[in-house]
Amino acid sequence: MVEPTSYKDLEALLRERLHEFTPNQRRIAQQLLSDPEGCAFQTVSELAGSVGVNESTVVRFANALGLRGYPQLARLCQQRLREQAQLLERFDALNYLETVDGELLGRTVAYDQANIARTFANVDPDSWQQAVRALSTSRAVGVVGLRKSFAASTLLAYLLRLVRDEVHELGTLPAMLPDGLRRFGPDDVVVGISIHRYARDTVRALEVARAAGATTIALTDNASSPLTPQSDVSFYVDVAGVSLLRSVTAFTSMVQALASAVATELGTHTRSALLLEEKLLADFDVYHDGPSRSGGAR
Repeated sequence: MVEPTSYKDLEALLRERLHEFTPNQRRIAQQLLSDPEGCAFQTVSELAGSVGVNESTVVRFANALGLRGYPQLARLCQQRLREQAQLLERFDALNYLETVDGELLGRTVAYDQANIARTFANVDPDSWQQAVRALSTSRAVGVVGLRKSFAASTLLAYLLRLVRDEVHELGTLPAMLPDGLRRFGPDDVVVGISIHRYARDTVRALEVARAAGATTIALTDNASSPLTPQSDVSFYVDVAGVSLLRSVTAFTSMVQALASAVATELGTHTRSALLLEEKLLADFDVYHDGPSRSGGAR
């Protein structure tokens, strides 16, 4: 086994071997994947206590990864922190935001730009094409994302409805989620969106959809997410932020990119759908475009 020499190497190794780990090892791996910053300066006893395993289990886990004990594992997490700091310093050096609270704004923008760049850099082209084809050719699409993921779910459903038929947002009324899932089978796709801490209903929705034969797509934050084993295709979206509040900016970029790719895939069908949409919007006088048709003020 090649010894991981960076956090990126460690992350790739954990993702590759996640399904091989024992339950205790999987808990350690999930903690390292979901919160490397928090693990960076924890002692071996603190990490063991946080995931509910013995200290010796953590040490053996580090050795099994080809590392020389727990200290080297912690150093890889510390390296992740240093890389984040260097990235932010480079963005801050641009000094393009000058406001009263410029430091916070600048760091927020820097984190979001880095999240978007890392997210799309890690997209596998074959998985992307598989997802786009499924979203384009399926009979129906269901989208479910709750709590903090609700905005991304709503946006994806809205954008897909602009370019194709039979797009349904699931879980907007929790009690109705089982009823919404009943319509999905082998000819359909269900997209689940969730980040740590993961919404139980979103995980369950993907599980049920997959059992029914539907293609399942996960937009989530890391390979240890409970959505991953329930999905045919998974995309990992970076959510680092400047405070306790995780950023969902990269999720917005991801769902917009997916919808745009589906629109391109559908081609002329998309153009017809958009033309019909524009006609209906005009008929219902949806947008404020200045004075009303009668010439009076609205």
